[in-house]
Amino acid sequence: MKKISKLLVVFALMLIIAACSETTSSNSEDNLPDISDYPIVSTNQTSFYNNSIEISAPSSGEDFYGQDAQYSGNEAQYVDNGDDTITDMVTGLMWSKSPDMDDDGDIDADDKMSYDEAVAGASSYDLGGYDDWRLPTIKEQYSLIQFSGVDPSGYEGTDTSGLIPFIDTDYFDFAYGDTDAGERIIDSQYASSNMYVDDELLFGVNFADGRIKGYGLTMPFGPGDKKFFVTYVRGNETYGINDFIDNNDGTITDIATGLMWITTDNGQSMNWEDALEYSENLEYNGYSDWRLPDVKELQSIVDYSRSPGTTNSAAIDPLFNCTEITNEAGEADYAYYWSSTTHFNWSDTGANYASYVSFGRAMGFMDFWQDVHGAGAQRSDPKDGDPSLYPNGNGPQGDAIRINNYVRCVRIVD
Repeated sequence: MKKISKLLVVFALMLIIAACSETTSSNSEDNLPDISDYPIVSTNQTSFYNNSIEISAPSSGEDFYGQDAQYSGNEAQYVDNGDDTITDMVTGLMWSKSPDMDDDGDIDADDKMSYDEAVAGASSYDLGGYDDWRLPTIKEQYSLIQFSGVDPSGYEGTDTSGLIPFIDTDYFDFAYGDTDAGERIIDSQYASSNMYVDDELLFGVNFADGRIKGYGLTMPFGPGDKKFFVTYVRGNETYGINDFIDNNDGTITDIATGLMWITTDNGQSMNWEDALEYSENLEYNGYSDWRLPDVKELQSIVDYSRSPGTTNSAAIDPLFNCTEITNEAGEADYAYYWSSTTHFNWSDTGANYASYVSFGRAMGFMDFWQDVHGAGAQRSDPKDGDPSLYPNGNGPQGDAIRINNYVRCVRIVD
């Protein structure tokens, strides 16, 4: 009997080992972690800033406390699979490593695709032995952005070797705009699968200058289609899908991200430093650990199926309340919301801008005030100053400069 029992135990152990080996082999082959929720990857911003320059880390109660680098998040964890694919172990997404679509060893204007080409190309894309690639959503694409980058907007040189993009180039191949083909250095826009519901604009992430904008599908000053860099993604098809629970106490919990939000905004506009102070000093519903969200946390609650023009609302789930404003064109609209993330640029006062997300129209002045980039865009504003000094906005499309933006506070669910 003892021998039979021992044999049974050995047999059982062999079955367990075989099952484990099979599971390990399967996971190794697919190289994707088992993730079904929406973990937000950290912005990778580790430096501290005031309204213009880098500073030492402020202490609680000091000016500029509560900014992005003050709080840690899900640090990016990439694995190079050695087959031109990269696995993000935080999100459970696998990416194509390079936008070199013509496979000639360099990344230039010839690699770019129109939106229609990018959509159609996914079905025939074959990389790493997988055939289930797709064009990423804007939230999937934005998961790759890193705010350790430096915005080169306005840089008049041609040497890009000293510039720092907004994507991890230790893992992903990257190139700035192809100046030999007449492009600007900042023309490194990556296509997503999200069209703006109000207009013929395609949301894309610009890993050269660190923004989300809605881009027209045709060239603004000439014939032909607007072209984008393209990377494809596979795995975790639930990524970017919120799971909001109304707690019926003035707060909303997103089960998918593990973040709790205040249902209403702060009800008034303010500059960046005041937004940080307001959030850090807020006590609400028994919690005192509210803070200003980093820009990736803030973008996570955008609802790209909603907009002022289609649903007569902000681009956010109707569980949330947003203060209505009047925009630069005199229209009823919704505000820009500050993040805690500095949008660093290459100038001597490189820390003078911070990132915001437009939950209303992303206004710009091009002959007249209009929605140039779409509700759900992520741009940047000066942290302080007088908005009247920008009567026609700023930049190539006259981005509206408001400086005083709204606040929606967040905390991590206990």
